[in-house]
Amino acid sequence: MTAEIKFSVRRLCAFHGRAESLRSITLDVPDHRILGIIGPASSGKTTFLRTLNRLNDLIPDFRATGQVLLDSADIYQPDFDVVGLRKRVGMVFALPVPLPMSIHDNITYGPRLAGVRDRQQLYDIVERTLQAAFLWDEVKDRLHSSALRLSGGQQQRLCLARVLAMEPEVVLLDEPCSGLDPISTAKIEEALVALKIRYSIILVTNNTKQASRVADDTAFFLMGELVEHGLTEQIFTVPRDQRTGDYITGRFG
Repeated sequence: MTAEIKFSVRRLCAFHGRAESLRSITLDVPDHRILGIIGPASSGKTTFLRTLNRLNDLIPDFRATGQVLLDSADIYQPDFDVVGLRKRVGMVFALPVPLPMSIHDNITYGPRLAGVRDRQQLYDIVERTLQAAFLWDEVKDRLHSSALRLSGGQQQRLCLARVLAMEPEVVLLDEPCSGLDPISTAKIEEALVALKIRYSIILVTNNTKQASRVADDTAFFLMGELVEHGLTEQIFTVPRDQRTGDYITGRFG
């Protein structure tokens, strides 16, 4: 069976002032799969990720052309609900930034802003999302302790849980394991593989081995262009473009 398409990107170009960051990107993102995006620095990976929930709109002189369709709706139409978009498409950044409050309040911050007031419902959200982020067993006895006392790996999983608390449809991750130890990295990877049952996941990573471990599909970006996109097994064993093979084998990047 063919997976349903969550994002359909067509001839996407992105500009920061006069500099072109993305050049005519065309790419489909299937639902309930993990798309890994790899490539050397300054290849447009993060810019592409941020186009999917319009975070680039916050950057002066940024503009985009082409189409980014979420469930067949163009998110760059003037009347598109951007606030609603960012609830549907959550993002975890490379540097974990827990709020200066308790673990419990970090998770419930978004739902409270959205109008959830029932204590039991909020507690259920905390438990469910921390379990989904593989963090519950480590913090269930100290939910009212400061989140700032968590380790770096725990803080990153907390940030993932905070995104999940808003019940998104898509989870974007921008190098979420770049500063983490192997054990913390393994826990996040395990969580992502389990989460794809419920979400579409797009993972930008500079670690090609990580992409080979967790991604169902992989896209290779180079200097703002999409060089190659396909099943991860194919990309890593029989790439169609020599540049892909050269990058994966460490000849550059």
